Amino acid sequence: MSALGPIKYLTIHCAATPEGRDVKAATISQWDKDKFGQVSYHHVIEIDGNAVRTLGDDTKGAHVGGANTGNIGICYVGGVDKAGQPKDTRTTAQKQALAALVRKYQAAYPNIIVRGHRDWPGVKKACPSFDVAAWLKAGMPS
Repeated sequence: MSALGPIKYLTIHCAATPEGRDVKAATISQWDKDKFGQVSYHHVIEIDGNAVRTLGDDTKGAHVGGANTGNIGICYVGGVDKAGQPKDTRTTAQKQALAALVRKYQAAYPNIIVRGHRDWPGVKKACPSFDVAAWLKAGMPS
C-alpha cells in the first residue's frame, strides 16, 4: 500500500448493495481486495450507522480511478433499490454517521473538497446515489 499524501479531497461512495441488505464493512473490504488487490475505502458506514475504519488516513485507497492521492474515501452500505437501480438508501443512522465523519474531516482539513464519486471528471456512475453538493449545502440533514 502506498502513502496517501496531503489530504485534499473526501469522496463519498455507495456500495451499490440492495436497499436493506445488511452487508458488513469486512465483506466490502474483501470484495475490494478481490477486485483491486487492496481495501478501497477509509471508512464504511453500515446500515445501523456503525462507521468502521477500514484504512488509515495515511494509506492511499482505491476508490476513484486515477484520483486516489490525497483523497479520503467513505462508503455507505446500500445505494441501489431491490432491482439494482440507483437510490439513496441511507438510513437516518447512516446519514448521521456520514455527517459526523464529514464534519471531522472538515475540521481537520478546512480546505478539503467533499464530493460524490459521480462528481469526479469522467465518472459515469450514479454513485453515491444522492447529490452530495445539495446535501452539504442543506447542512447535511439526517
